[in-house]
Amino acid sequence: MATKALTMDDLLAGDSVKQLTIGETVTGRVLAVRKRDVLIDLGPQGVGYVPRREVGSTKALEVGEEVTASVVDNELDNGYSLLSLRKAAKDRGWEEVLAKMDAAEIIDVTPYDANRGGMLVEYEGVRGFLPVSQLSAEHYPRVGGADKDEILARLNTLVGQTLKVRILDCDRKANKLIFSEKEAIKDGLAAHFERLKVGDTIKGVVTGVVDFGAFVNVEGIEGLIHISEISWERVNNPADYVKVGQSVEAKIISIDKDRLSLSMKQLTKDPWLDEVEQFSKGQTVEGTVTRITPFGAFVQISPAVEALVHVSELGSGESADPEKVFTLNERKSFVVLDIDKENRKISLSVADKKN
Repeated sequence: MATKALTMDDLLAGDSVKQLTIGETVTGRVLAVRKRDVLIDLGPQGVGYVPRREVGSTKALEVGEEVTASVVDNELDNGYSLLSLRKAAKDRGWEEVLAKMDAAEIIDVTPYDANRGGMLVEYEGVRGFLPVSQLSAEHYPRVGGADKDEILARLNTLVGQTLKVRILDCDRKANKLIFSEKEAIKDGLAAHFERLKVGDTIKGVVTGVVDFGAFVNVEGIEGLIHISEISWERVNNPADYVKVGQSVEAKIISIDKDRLSLSMKQLTKDPWLDEVEQFSKGQTVEGTVTRITPFGAFVQISPAVEALVHVSELGSGESADPEKVFTLNERKSFVVLDIDKENRKISLSVADKKN
């Protein structure tokens, strides 16, 4: 049976028309979309007025479209009710956010901006934050020297990308919403960790190069190649050996909680073991002074072999000061005192040392 249309007398009687109250949610159809506002047909409850700033959605509204709004003021001077589509969407959004957090559900978000602390995100009309510390190993901006401008540049590459996250914290009263990409992938990472063991060879992508080594993303798990594990050669600058975005192979040398310790050099034979065979105790060798320290000088006696002249071999008094005895990069003759293959050490004495 068709519903009987309301007459003017019915409306004036007020029996069938519920007065709008501030804060309630109402449904109506778009009556007009104008430059500075939108009018909503609320049927018997009149016409709602939505200022452009309260429209909220980036989607263009169309005449006749059904929308949900929140009542801000139930009677303006022109007889309209002041409405907000943005507030209604946000109210619904908080309900959705709370439900997703309670269910620990993984959701998709798309950051709309970034600052040095992390990513700015809007989900279901509610604005939130994804801190740098909650990014996955794949997206975490590993930057040498904590260069803030470089960190921001890296984060800006994530703007507009779809990220899978879980809601870490949510407080409607405080208007706080925190997301975590780490939490969204931790279950999968735990299963992946179980399949890995020390000694495995893995493939990964370099995500950051710092003074003490290189960070590598291994299918979502963070790995570190310490500077001492990059090459059998002495490495002064890891950036001379690896670059961000480069694919590398490495050996797992330890597994510590949620991080892998990796080695590139252990996938190749140690050239020291071959080159040391050419030296013997008592032999006189030529070498180049590479480092001078208070306890002695390091000398390169072959491409892969570096030996030490200990300060105790220099005599006593001022004549025992390595800084006065040696000059960096000078070549001298030395005598091999001892060879310790197990600990990869060779001890030298100056060939022309005066007693």
